[in-house]
Amino acid sequence: MKKFFVLLALLTGLPFVFANEAPLTTPQNITFENCTKIFAVDKEKLFYLTLASLSANRFLIDEVQTSNGYVIFTVNRNQYLATIAGVDSANAILKITPCNNVYNFPPGILTNTFKYIDLNLNADIKS
Repeated sequence: MKKFFVLLALLTGLPFVFANEAPLTTPQNITFENCTKIFAVDKEKLFYLTLASLSANRFLIDEVQTSNGYVIFTVNRNQYLATIAGVDSANAILKITPCNNVYNFPPGILTNTFKYIDLNLNADIKS
C-alpha cells in the first residue's frame, strides 16, 4: 500500500515538473547570441553537416551557395539563412538567422539543427 501512495505521488507531480518548460514549436523571442554556435570541425565539414541536419529535420532547402558558405531554407513559410564561416583551421561557426529579421520563431529550428550536428561531428562524410 505504501508503494501505491509513492507511485501516486510521483505520477501526480509529473505534470508540474514539465509545466514550466516551453515547447520547441511555440514561437519565442530568440536572442541573436542563441543563433550562433562554434563547432570543432573545419568549414567544409560543417557545411555538409548543416545540409544533412536541415534535410534530416525536413526543412525545405531553397538555395545552396557553396563558395560563400550559406544555405537558405524554409520552415513554416518563413525563410532562414544558415551561414557557415571558418574561425580557424580546426573550428567553424554556424549562424542561423531569419531572412525577415523577425527573431520571434520556434527555438526548435536552432536546437534541432545544432543537436544533429553535435551528434554527427565524428561521422565520416562520404561522397
